[in-house]
Order: sequence, then C-alpha cells, then structure tokens
Amino acid sequence: MNAVLPILLLVLAGVLVGGVWSLHRQGAPRGAVLLTAVLAVLATAGGVLWLLPGAGR
Repeated sequence: MNAVLPILLLVLAGVLVGGVWSLHRQGAPRGAVLLTAVLAVLATAGGVLWLLPGAGR
C-alpha cells in the first residue's frame, strides 16, 4: 500500500492539471483556475516527496 499512495497522488495531479487547462480554455473565473492549479502543485509535490528515500517511513 505504501507504493500505491504516491502514484495515486501523481495521478490526481495529472487530472488536476487537465482540469486547470480545461477551466482556462472555458474562460472560468481566475480564482477557480488558480485554486485548481495550487491543488495540482500540492498533489505533485506530495507524490514526489513521498517517493524520496526515507520520506515514506
């Protein structure tokens, strides 16, 4: 289970990045785009940091 969680975070980050792009193209309010982008960055950082040696212990 420990190896699945960072992968799920990175998958979530990919979905959120797609959402950011979609929201931007549809002309969504800037706040919605920025909030989704921040969540994508946090999910990416969480997934990458979890994969670092010793971080998941």
